[in-house]
Amino acid sequence: MSWLARAQALDALEPPARAVLEKLAPMELPAGAVLFHPGESVKGYAIVLSGRVDVSLTGATGREILLYSVVPGQSCIQSTMGLLGGSDYTAEATTQTDTTLVLLPRIEFLQLVDSSPAFRAIVFRAFSDRMQNMMQLLEKVAFQRVECRLAEHLLALAESANPLRITQAELASQVGTAREVISRRLESWTRRGYVRTGRGTIEILDAQALREIAQPQM
Repeated sequence: MSWLARAQALDALEPPARAVLEKLAPMELPAGAVLFHPGESVKGYAIVLSGRVDVSLTGATGREILLYSVVPGQSCIQSTMGLLGGSDYTAEATTQTDTTLVLLPRIEFLQLVDSSPAFRAIVFRAFSDRMQNMMQLLEKVAFQRVECRLAEHLLALAESANPLRITQAELASQVGTAREVISRRLESWTRRGYVRTGRGTIEILDAQALREIAQPQM
């Protein structure tokens, strides 16, 4: 069976475009594999079939911020910008779980953008969605207090699991702040009975308190 059956976002492709993609073989990558570094030229367009790839940016001080994650059905804006505009990567991408993906080389990518209206629509729709998410992240980091961002993020993570298995360093990257700031906030919330922390775990005890903190201040 073709790997295209696992990529529902590509169901609308025309037969010629599907034929091009069917020639590509999926890649199996372990958790922790680095797909690209800042300064590298863009290799191709990644189509994630399973797993998760995190794209993060590290500043001169060593502080890291998670820009976005790529899961099946989503695109990597860094790759799209590089392929369309010729720019190099400015962030780093690392697999967070065992990941299966297909890498569409630059030449084939540009050919499909030119020849396949369906593929072009898929690429630009995914690019638009990702840009909107990036603007929301920028707005939160620029204008929302750390307490609000942290509480909101913990509540979102807890929708799938509670206790959460996550380190303070990972939280800092995802929220866009320093690990020391996360540590102080969690210590304060622990004293108030909002959360319980352990080695690599955080349990939400008072979700309503966190919802109130997450509300933007007028």
